[in-house]
Amino acid sequence: MNTIFQQIKYCLAVLVLLTVVVSCKRDGNPNDIPPTDLTGIQGGSNDGVIRILAIGNSFSEDAVEEHLYQLAKESGKQVIIGNLYIGAASMELHQSNVERNASSYEYRKISLDGTKKNYPKVSILTALKDEHWDYVSFQQVSQNSGQLETIQNSLPVVFNYVKENVLNQNVKYIYHQTWAYAKTSTHSGFANYDKDQMKMYEAILNVSQKVKDIVPIDIIVPSGTAIQNGRTSVIGDDWTRDGYHLKIPLGRYLAACTWFETLFGQSSVGMTYKPEAVSAFEANIAQNAAHFAVLKPFEVTTMTDFQGGSGGPLASAVLLDFGNNAASERWNQISSFLAGTSVGLKDSLGSYTGMKLSITERFNGVNADGPTTTVTPLNMPSNVSKYSYFGNSKGAFGGMTIKQSVFEISGLDKSLTYNLSFFGSRGSVSDNRETKYISKGTNEVSVSLNTSSNTNKIVVAKGVKPDANGKITVTVTAGENNNNGTGFFYLSAVRLMNE
Repeated sequence: MNTIFQQIKYCLAVLVLLTVVVSCKRDGNPNDIPPTDLTGIQGGSNDGVIRILAIGNSFSEDAVEEHLYQLAKESGKQVIIGNLYIGAASMELHQSNVERNASSYEYRKISLDGTKKNYPKVSILTALKDEHWDYVSFQQVSQNSGQLETIQNSLPVVFNYVKENVLNQNVKYIYHQTWAYAKTSTHSGFANYDKDQMKMYEAILNVSQKVKDIVPIDIIVPSGTAIQNGRTSVIGDDWTRDGYHLKIPLGRYLAACTWFETLFGQSSVGMTYKPEAVSAFEANIAQNAAHFAVLKPFEVTTMTDFQGGSGGPLASAVLLDFGNNAASERWNQISSFLAGTSVGLKDSLGSYTGMKLSITERFNGVNADGPTTTVTPLNMPSNVSKYSYFGNSKGAFGGMTIKQSVFEISGLDKSLTYNLSFFGSRGSVSDNRETKYISKGTNEVSVSLNTSSNTNKIVVAKGVKPDANGKITVTVTAGENNNNGTGFFYLSAVRLMNE
């Protein structure tokens, strides 16, 4: 009898256990169990594969989702890279997500063979359980990256959650030092630093130096210093595509070189892998900027060997595109109409010249009503001729009056003279919108062009000789015959050649 009762009790216990398991599967958070195609946990932490997970946003997208895999592959390393992505995600948002186990991320994963898959609606916990991660990185949203108080409360919560749930107890923790905005950035968060690039950079340095006092970070990846190093080269401040996200592919390549060298202790200088659209010279700048940052992560290294200015005649024309539209092949895109814009210039063959264009007095904005088809010696593609920077010398427009706009071209050979060809156009107008272009070095040459509905005319300032500093200053304003009531003037394109 006792045996029968014991058997009944055993069966009841099994039934209760099965009920609990089924209930847990039915009512539990589905993100506690990784999706069926996330199979990384089949590998162990000692299989020779290096696993890197970023808990981040678009800045981690810029840094690790492109080029890092290829650099590691060239060096003979097997890697798996994950990025838990939410655009503009702050540390405070990551804290909220771990507290709620929220399935809020797009989990972007690069597998051993280099293929990339995106998994929507994934939690941090799911990603942590997907692989035996060797590295896990944290970063603050860019506009708060130089504000220590914004991470003091939230980072410890996220860090401790990761530490409690990560599979690899020997994991190394990374803090990603992000980069300061371009000097002309229009990001609203730039106001946190008085719209001062160096002030923002120094604030980011301060945070990245002190973050180890908040949580036990093992590694700082100095992407911010790498970008700042690159800005001292002939490329200047032209590392971002919109004033804050990195330029594709060159800016992203520089960040990837920085991650590679920091994690693997191998110099990126001399690596053969580079994106196809990046020249060998540009790759050399990026590799050296990353290398100097790893050597000195909390100070800028001036890249004196990459500042150009060696002089000599131009091998081909330098083509300048004013209009803030998509870049065109062979043309230097002047990506902002604001004062402080600085662009290192290439010739039409894609070689850096050592010259730099800097806007010293702003334009009003961008006009998109130019012609898509033109017949001029400049052979402009439609997205050069259609867009222009404009000003308004006689009356207010958009709350401002721009009497003149000014840019400088520096790094010129003082022993040579140059011809500057100008094109500007505003379509579908019949009044006279004559624009004057004044080029000044040791001499001054002024030319004027009626830009109203212009499709086939350019003007050329011939024989302009740079000043004693190797610089030509160009002033753009309304011409004497301009009868538009607001005094609109336009600049779409410039061609610089030796005389």
